[in-house]
Amino acid sequence: MPKQLLLIRHAKSDWDNIKLSDFERPLNSRGEKNAPEMAKRLLKRGKVPHQIVSSPAVRALSTARIFAKTLGKSKSEIIQEPEIYEALPSTLMDIINNLDNKFSFTALFGHNPGITEVVTKLCNKDLYNIPTCGMVLIQFPFDDWDLVSSGTGEIVFYDYPKNEQD
Repeated sequence: MPKQLLLIRHAKSDWDNIKLSDFERPLNSRGEKNAPEMAKRLLKRGKVPHQIVSSPAVRALSTARIFAKTLGKSKSEIIQEPEIYEALPSTLMDIINNLDNKFSFTALFGHNPGITEVVTKLCNKDLYNIPTCGMVLIQFPFDDWDLVSSGTGEIVFYDYPKNEQD
């Protein structure tokens, strides 16, 4: 079965508490509103990932947990992958290439610039900046994550909170 990868940038985070490290920043009120809205858009499309992988940074993991809840998945199913935090595109590619082949549809929650750069690399598309809580579904023509490489993906859809919906 062809592989599908949903890349999601974490929802909007809160910068108010200067005592928190970048890793510890929570979602702000807009992020708390956008995450379930975007997950509902996935449901409308009939798209529920088989596997959820997330950066353990508070804002990314919180976004993943909101998506999981909205999509009817258990928070305990979320795989936390520390390497996603501050990952270069090459690190994200390694993570993608090592995903479990028993899952044909995986959602990966991470951060910019890595998320935007890996979408650009996988699909040979010039995307300037995936906004917070933006998501891109990419399909690949093979059934092994190890075959995913530059230019092998096709964007199925690209959506973000301020995108007008029908």
